[in-house]
Amino acid sequence: MKPSLFCPLAALLFFSFAANADDEKKTPPPNFVIIMADDLGYGDIGCYGSDSIPTPNLDALAKGGMRFTDYHSNGAVCSPTRAALVTGRYQQRSGIGGVVTAANHRDTGLAIEETTFADVLGENGYATAIFGKWHLGYDPKFNPSHNGFGEFIGYVSGNVDFFSHVDQAGYEDWWRQAELTPEEGYTTHLVTRHGLRFIEENKDRPFCLYLPHEAPHYPYQGPNDSPIREIGHAGAVHGEREDIAAAYREMVVEMDKGVGEIVAALEKHGLRENTLVFFCSDNGANQNGNNGGLRGFKGQIWEGGHRVPAIANWPGRIAPGSTTDVTALSMDLFPTMLDAAGIDADPKLALDGVSLMPALTQQGQVADRTLFWDVGRGVAARKGDWKYVVEMPKGKKGKPTPESTEGLYDLSKDLSEESPVENADMAAELKAALEKWQASWAEVKQRS
Repeated sequence: MKPSLFCPLAALLFFSFAANADDEKKTPPPNFVIIMADDLGYGDIGCYGSDSIPTPNLDALAKGGMRFTDYHSNGAVCSPTRAALVTGRYQQRSGIGGVVTAANHRDTGLAIEETTFADVLGENGYATAIFGKWHLGYDPKFNPSHNGFGEFIGYVSGNVDFFSHVDQAGYEDWWRQAELTPEEGYTTHLVTRHGLRFIEENKDRPFCLYLPHEAPHYPYQGPNDSPIREIGHAGAVHGEREDIAAAYREMVVEMDKGVGEIVAALEKHGLRENTLVFFCSDNGANQNGNNGGLRGFKGQIWEGGHRVPAIANWPGRIAPGSTTDVTALSMDLFPTMLDAAGIDADPKLALDGVSLMPALTQQGQVADRTLFWDVGRGVAARKGDWKYVVEMPKGKKGKPTPESTEGLYDLSKDLSEESPVENADMAAELKAALEKWQASWAEVKQRS
């Protein structure tokens, strides 16, 4: 049992609806729906320029809300971003500096001592659930049901067969809470189905629903394909289809349909105007996706590795058809939800993220800050439009070596990071800030 960082009495008072005229006029606490794609690139959906994959529901979400042009995943691969999202802190502070793999890291994960947004919202009266991909620990002791989520159905590895739900090491991987519980169905459809049920069951109380999809991560399987993995036999890691582009398209289309179904359910129950829906990706696309002309891919320090699509929609609070160029990261969603719900975070949490509500409501400014990435072979610091990048030689990770290459880029003029510029003072400032940031978590043992 985690020690509480919040006052139960305050939570009780916050959600107490007394039968008097004043209380009846109060707006109920907002709901939150966080939908995250897996390996979706900056240019993979219509509202970000794609003309090859139809995404009418995501496009409608953007048309009715706000589209981010400078939103980034904390990591350039799966686990780090997910750790940052749920803890509101740089993932290195919780020891998830790299991906937790099926073959080599089955005994590592996000410690139960870490406080997640589900912990905080749950203590303040929210129903919480995650349906889909966890990827923060294989051992049941790291199960999300031990990290604040009242309900979990999904998988804990980096990817599963979309039909048999066997991971790429050949292990069965479909859970209900901390128990293996097989379930038939296409992963994307199951994520949506359980999300719809959760909304129906919790429509009369505040809730936070986290839907981390598998699509369009490999194995590349459309809804009409067949299983390729079985227990004890992982099969082809990426799948057996030769027409990967077509499979990728089918996977994104099915996820988009699911987004539409979730929004329709909110509308059906009269919850739309009191629900913040946020969509994003966990990192950039690999070579099979579309990063919108940005340099690099998943796993790399360049913009294509971590600048991703993000959409926020909240009727009456977020102006329809709006865009923002505020620089935001995955770790900002935790404090954003607390701010929207009127919940004060305990200072002991030491959140690195900041609330995006001023940007979402266009009623203030998100404070300027220097931001950091460490993706193993590459590290970066970002201040305004200046991005300082250090890339290590192949096979090298951690701190820069004499063989490393470094460069300073002005993203306002060179978003593709093609031509480093000379600005010795800014480069020195960002290099010093990067080293100080790395030192702040240097004593934390990285679990992967």
